Amino acid sequence: MYADKGYSSETNRDFLNLKEMADGTMRKGQVNASLTRSEIERNKGISKIRYVIEQYFGLTEMNQGAGKARFTTLMKEGWNRLCQVMAFNIKRVILSQRRGRTLSAA
Repeated sequence: MYADKGYSSETNRDFLNLKEMADGTMRKGQVNASLTRSEIERNKGISKIRYVIEQYFGLTEMNQGAGKARFTTLMKEGWNRLCQVMAFNIKRVILSQRRGRTLSAA
């Protein structure tokens, strides 16, 4: 489970341990205790993994207005979002094929 520094708390770490999930939460420095060298390196490793996913959210926000609801019911909004994601992925495949690259599943 990967998460940013906003979710760094003992409660969340305990919950992940209880559910037997790996902790991928980035660590946050405190006023009275700064991050150790190993925690900084750990955060860098996590950010390299999270970047791939976050990039997708940023692209959909920029190109498709993600984060804004167009419909008043969850069912309509869910179908709209699904269609937007499918259209985005089809466009991505077409552009990738034009460039002569293959996409790997994320």
